[in-house]
Amino acid sequence: GTRLAPKEKLDIPVLFMPDTMKMYEAVVVIHVMRENGENWPYEDSAALNKGLKSSVTVAENGGIQGILWIYPVHGIPEAPQQKLVPAVVRCRARQRVERRVEVLLTGVVPGANAMPATRNSAMVNTNKPANIQEEVQVTDGFSTTVELLYELQYQSNETKSQLGALVGMHLIQRERDTESGIITLIFNIVFAPNKPMRNEATLVVQCTTGGVWKFPMLFIATEPEVDDVINIEAVGLHKESIVGFKLTSQTR
Repeated sequence: GTRLAPKEKLDIPVLFMPDTMKMYEAVVVIHVMRENGENWPYEDSAALNKGLKSSVTVAENGGIQGILWIYPVHGIPEAPQQKLVPAVVRCRARQRVERRVEVLLTGVVPGANAMPATRNSAMVNTNKPANIQEEVQVTDGFSTTVELLYELQYQSNETKSQLGALVGMHLIQRERDTESGIITLIFNIVFAPNKPMRNEATLVVQCTTGGVWKFPMLFIATEPEVDDVINIEAVGLHKESIVGFKLTSQTR
């Protein structure tokens, strides 16, 4: 019963409050009819194609009684990130380091034993190949297989261009607790910076049935080691001393 004037805007709020880490689907349907109750004339209503038939309601006299706008809505729950300490990967420029990052996914499996999506964590442990999105299957006895996707996301395209070729990520271990339903993923992160930098990234894990977990990461490249020390000995006052050395370009 909402009346709209010509070119008037109507806001339709959609509220989403998930209780489990799975995707929810809904459809928002808007039905518009003339205020005076008359139909829109349409000469050949029998020739309405299938796509148009789902968007209009046709009256008995052949006119168009109402117009439908149908908007599908996908609700994808995201685990909260409050008070998460970023996993820091630190390396000197022009060197290479490997770190293991462990993340916990809560509320993956809906049910009585699954914990609600109220906590997740990321931690990095020292352990002495481009970013890819890979499908991970986690199975637990007689339960159904849980498929996960993971990738590194960056704050901007500029950051992605800087870190994309310098960071490698690979899943090396995955397991699930049968009682709590918590899934533990351990990634091996390779960082080989070519210059000093400090960039943030986000490790995003998504379940194919719905649900997203995000873990902050921080990549720090410190100053590189000194290549060489060049000593120039003076031959006398007001006289030039010259030392020659070669520089080799690493690229074209």
